[in-house]
Amino acid sequence: QVQLVESGGGLVQAGGSLRLSCTASGSIFGINIMGWYRQAPGKQRELVAVITRGGTTNYADSVKGRFTISRDNAKNTVSLQMNSLKPEDTAVYYCKASDITTPMGVTNRWGQGTQVTVSS
Repeated sequence: QVQLVESGGGLVQAGGSLRLSCTASGSIFGINIMGWYRQAPGKQRELVAVITRGGTTNYADSVKGRFTISRDNAKNTVSLQMNSLKPEDTAVYYCKASDITTPMGVTNRWGQGTQVTVSS
């Protein structure tokens, strides 16, 4: 059974930095896309950043230039370095792994979410 475990959320002042990490565990041959999404209270979940196995990245306009996504394919981990944080970045951040190749086939998984709170 594939599971995603996130870490690194917390409370930070505006202008500060946080680093989120997510590790996929289980019988995994490979993961095509890994990424981060977020959901603020009363809002829909939105894409923050994604990265392909080959290293191609895509960011939401609201975080470009402030956030950096990276991954380690050998360790099935993805990280999100968040700098110059703003109060509007406050949300629950979810890790997602898409097109995970396992002995049972291809599947997708979400992490449990980690809270990021940015105070003004």
